[in-house]
Amino acid sequence: MPDTDATVTPARRMDCAAVAREVFEIEAAGILGLIHHLDGAFTAAVEAMLGTRGRVIVCGMGKSGIIGKKLAATLASTGTPAFFMHPGEAFHGDLGMVTPADTFIALSNSGETEELVKLLPFLRDNGNRIVALTGNARSTLARHANLHLSVRVAREACPLQLAPTASTTAALAMGDALAVALMRARDFQPGDFARFHPGGSLGRRLLHTVREEMRGDHLPFVPPDADTDAVLTAVTAGGLGIALVSPDRSRAEGIITDGDLRRALQTHREAFFRQTARDLMTPDPVRIGADSNMQTAIELMAKHHITLLVVVDDGGVVGVVQK
Repeated sequence: MPDTDATVTPARRMDCAAVAREVFEIEAAGILGLIHHLDGAFTAAVEAMLGTRGRVIVCGMGKSGIIGKKLAATLASTGTPAFFMHPGEAFHGDLGMVTPADTFIALSNSGETEELVKLLPFLRDNGNRIVALTGNARSTLARHANLHLSVRVAREACPLQLAPTASTTAALAMGDALAVALMRARDFQPGDFARFHPGGSLGRRLLHTVREEMRGDHLPFVPPDADTDAVLTAVTAGGLGIALVSPDRSRAEGIITDGDLRRALQTHREAFFRQTARDLMTPDPVRIGADSNMQTAIELMAKHHITLLVVVDDGGVVGVVQK
């Protein structure tokens, strides 16, 4: 078994932070270098993808394939129908998914990836528009594509110049640039994004109403003259960290939060248990209509630096909604 101390330099013996800084600098330089490679091909590629009657098919092998999967996912979620195709699977039947109306994006740093190059005859014969992202403008892939976008970097961050590092970062950035340009061209809005992300927080904010998100049952109401024990019981039993102060359970004269209780205890000390709900409450709590959307509710909570709103409908309290 090899002597670990003799074959591996322990992290404590080198400046790891210095290595990280060097990697960041190399990869940042690689991305900034793309600016100088931009030409009319980028605009043409965006226009080709924008005008695609079919879908955008992204293809790459190895690390380029991983970047390609991310690009396809970003395109699909931002208004450009797209999917990733593994080049090996493509050569063994998945080319049947490719229609003449599709635009094909091929990623390969060398531009000579065999699995991709073997697809070129089919794609040209099928009438597909091919956009190649490579680090070599003279490569087979670049020369046979309709459009070539250079993702060439001066060097990899890998000290052996073997592992794709800066080159994959550059390809990722170029893919993001294409996706963002397409978003701008489509005037893609937050509401459009939410349609493709209904399960995410943005979907909740933009697609759901307050009524759909509020809690409307077993609200913790207390009358204004309730003593501190009753207030504590309501706050605990309600599970919301609040009690609503109302004489008739239809409107909220005030709200008492667990923070209000802590502050009152610090202020009044022994006299704390002689307070009533009216003494403890914050009057006139912030309200929102039940049919407002959650985006409005979240913005209102942020504006007032609170995490809960009283929900009203026809003037009466019907629930509470939390951030």
